[in-house]
Amino acid sequence: MEILARTVQATRCYGPVIALDGVSLDVPAGQLLGLLGPNGAGKTTLLQLLPGLRRPTSGTVELFGGYPRDAARRRRLGCTPQETGLPPTLRVHEVVEFVAGHFADPVPTPELLEQFGLTGLERRQSGGLSGGQKRRLTVAVAFVGRPDLVLLDEPTTGLDVEARHALWDAVRRYHQGGGTVVLTSHYLEEVEALAERVVVIDQGRVRADGTLADVRSLVPARRVRLRAPDLPELAGVERSNRDGDRHELWTADSDALVRQLVTMGIPFRDLEVATASLEEAFLALTAPGTQTVALIDGELAR
Repeated sequence: MEILARTVQATRCYGPVIALDGVSLDVPAGQLLGLLGPNGAGKTTLLQLLPGLRRPTSGTVELFGGYPRDAARRRRLGCTPQETGLPPTLRVHEVVEFVAGHFADPVPTPELLEQFGLTGLERRQSGGLSGGQKRRLTVAVAFVGRPDLVLLDEPTTGLDVEARHALWDAVRRYHQGGGTVVLTSHYLEEVEALAERVVVIDQGRVRADGTLADVRSLVPARRVRLRAPDLPELAGVERSNRDGDRHELWTADSDALVRQLVTMGIPFRDLEVATASLEEAFLALTAPGTQTVALIDGELAR
């Protein structure tokens, strides 16, 4: 499988601050990869290294098999940075057409605006757009050149729920057509909805790398939900919550817990057993003192 972007032991320092610390990452063609991490984890720095906007302090970075700053390689790339500035007097169609002029076969302006819910705003000056409309426009121009790889840094920040889902649909269509996406997001539900691979970064290092199921499985506890009257003290329960007759119990051995309930003759109903959610796994992986975790082809190594 072709590797479109790659970092090998990439480190980036800003004075005494280490933003990235020996990160190795491959982005294969056709993948939709979600980057997760707390503020200051190094996600944005990584996305700036891949297109050559910043150089690594040490290590190497490749884009389409070569130097990221090579113009020919950049023509295969689309980007939406976390912070963007649009010329306030340019109209929406002028912004799109200016960017489109840098590519040999751009998406027609009406088609692109329709994909991102901007139809009808063609003549509006970008300075007169709402914050959400500006964000949709900056994401849209990342796709105008029919790129092979798109880097999206917090693409739905400032969007309402309807606009966010519309953008998700546009990203899905691009991916289903064979496009490759790397996105960062503070919205965990966004990564769950879109990504087929998740990379968790914290303090400049990769904490986890795998499918959604792989990352969830790094939290060994299972969540057991059920309806019952008062419960006695049960062995193996790490923590619990209660809302009326609804109980939520966390345990490393859900089978043993259910056997206890049956053996003790406790009447219960609506039993559900689930692995950790992505949010719960994320919080566990980025907790202070967490050791680096790598998931490669579904195998766990620490």
